[in-house]
Amino acid sequence: MRGNRGFALVLVLVVTALMVAVTTELIHQVYVDTSLSRGFRDGQQASLLAESGVTAGAKYLKWSFSGDTTSLADPLKQEDETGTIEIRMIEESGKLNLNLLVTADGNFNQKTYNALLRLGKRLEIPEDVWSALADWLDSNDDQRSGGAETPYYQTLKPPYRARNGKMATLAELSLVKGFTPEILARLKPFVTVYSEQTSTMITSQQININTAPLEVLTALSDSIDDAMASRIVAERQRNPFKNTDNVSRLSGGAAIAQELTGVLTYKGAIFRITSISKVKDSARTVDAVVRLADEKILSWQEY
Repeated sequence: MRGNRGFALVLVLVVTALMVAVTTELIHQVYVDTSLSRGFRDGQQASLLAESGVTAGAKYLKWSFSGDTTSLADPLKQEDETGTIEIRMIEESGKLNLNLLVTADGNFNQKTYNALLRLGKRLEIPEDVWSALADWLDSNDDQRSGGAETPYYQTLKPPYRARNGKMATLAELSLVKGFTPEILARLKPFVTVYSEQTSTMITSQQININTAPLEVLTALSDSIDDAMASRIVAERQRNPFKNTDNVSRLSGGAAIAQELTGVLTYKGAIFRITSISKVKDSARTVDAVVRLADEKILSWQEY
């Protein structure tokens, strides 16, 4: 009898332990499922919030810069009980367009090439990378000195082909021979692949003098040194340029305005809008490039 009572006690303890384990597991599973459900919901809300930020940024830019000039816009920030959002806007029209390095017949576009040489010298970028980029962009397989065509890229692992056409995004530059992560980091703030015009035959670019960084301004002409570029930046901060006459009023500006006729513009057209949202512990970022005239999305990345 004493042995039976001991066995029953052990059995009760075992069953109780099993019930506690099962109950604990059920509670944990409910908690996990609830957390996942809330995380998914918060993530969806953050995604929608970030997407709406791009739309709001485009509307803001179009409304703010409806006049003759544009200048860099300050970030927009909003916070409420739902979450937070920050919208950053950078103008692409103040950067050098890499897709214009070669003409339709595959030759160097001399103005763009010279500008990139000046910029590269300032940023300590080897000249050979521009030959490699030209080979990547042109439609033929004739390799330039220092360049690279499909036979070179086929030797890499994994192998791939040269685009032989215009780049769709700046990230594609990492596939081109010579463009190391260090060079890309130095170059990224000053170059773009987007154009206001939709035609594939566009061979020249206009640079917005009101937003171009000092490094881009000095790349446009040998006549623009750091001192001249600094005067341009200081003047546009006081009063954005509206036309060629405004540039001519600067000391030495008349010659530059004449030399860069057709190159300088005074109103931006392409903007990169980065919308960063957070809902509780979930965060989303949308990075979009927008053509302001028709609010067309040229690039969209969400992460």
